Amino acid sequence: MRRPLTVAIAALVPGALLGWGVYAAVAGPDDGSGGADRAAGGAWTSAAPSPGGSASASDDAKEPASASPSPTVEEPSAPASAPASASRSAPAAPATGPLKGKVVVIDPGHNPGNFRHASEINRKVNVGTHWKECDTTGTATDAGWPEAKFTLDVAHRLRTLLEEQGATVKLTQDDDRPYGPCVDERARIGNEAKADAAISIHADGSGAGNRGFHVILPGAVHDGEADTRAIVAPSAELGERVAGSFVRVTGSAPSNYVGGGTGLVTRTDLGGLNLSTVPKVFIECGNMRDGTDAALLTSGEWRQKAAQGMSEGIVSFLRG
Repeated sequence: MRRPLTVAIAALVPGALLGWGVYAAVAGPDDGSGGADRAAGGAWTSAAPSPGGSASASDDAKEPASASPSPTVEEPSAPASAPASASRSAPAAPATGPLKGKVVVIDPGHNPGNFRHASEINRKVNVGTHWKECDTTGTATDAGWPEAKFTLDVAHRLRTLLEEQGATVKLTQDDDRPYGPCVDERARIGNEAKADAAISIHADGSGAGNRGFHVILPGAVHDGEADTRAIVAPSAELGERVAGSFVRVTGSAPSNYVGGGTGLVTRTDLGGLNLSTVPKVFIECGNMRDGTDAALLTSGEWRQKAAQGMSEGIVSFLRG
């Protein structure tokens, strides 16, 4: 039986404080906060009151920070020590290990080919509480490296780590389709897989000076096709464990612009969460539009740490 959420929250707080300390020692103090360059289109609440600072409302269908990412942009090279798992396509070995029998769905945000299919990704789909775009291109670094490349790379690394623990892992997309899937289908893939845990990987596109990661939890929604009431509590536990492990493994601080320093934000407007019937969270691993965060996000060594942090949080949740 899983420990009560209060225990998980208590365990997270010292981890988050430790992450802040490491972050300050390595990267120096925050350079301040600015407004998001993404329009805030939905409801969200901090997991704890946020003392000042501006908020960036991220979405499961983010608008690009500037022009659509170009397919000719060269992807940052991973160091020689980076695992081959970042591009692995071989079939997984039979599952053995502590997570044997567990199913995890990884949702790499957006799709590298979305920019070629504007009309398809702009069509509206029903996310339970309202209608919204099927998907978007996502954001990009100032140098033009797209979020969709980042999310897919981290997803590959995370898949390998979880499979090594014996889990059965499914991706919502693996750059194996021209665009999408739409946000409603992303949720449906996790539901149909009867996932024990699902995670949607993103990177934010907020203003320069806004730094750090945050994990988005589903709020209670019961409207139309959306009914998250059964997954709110387990998703919160999943998110708390992922956030705590992410701080510890990466040394990155919780967001300085949303979440009140907790690294946790609750939202009720995201189709990928609203339509989920399995425990699910989103993670915004950092801000691609901030130079300090972008240097991390484009590092293969750091992306491996990010995947490790997510993996350890998911394993902790699944083992209880």
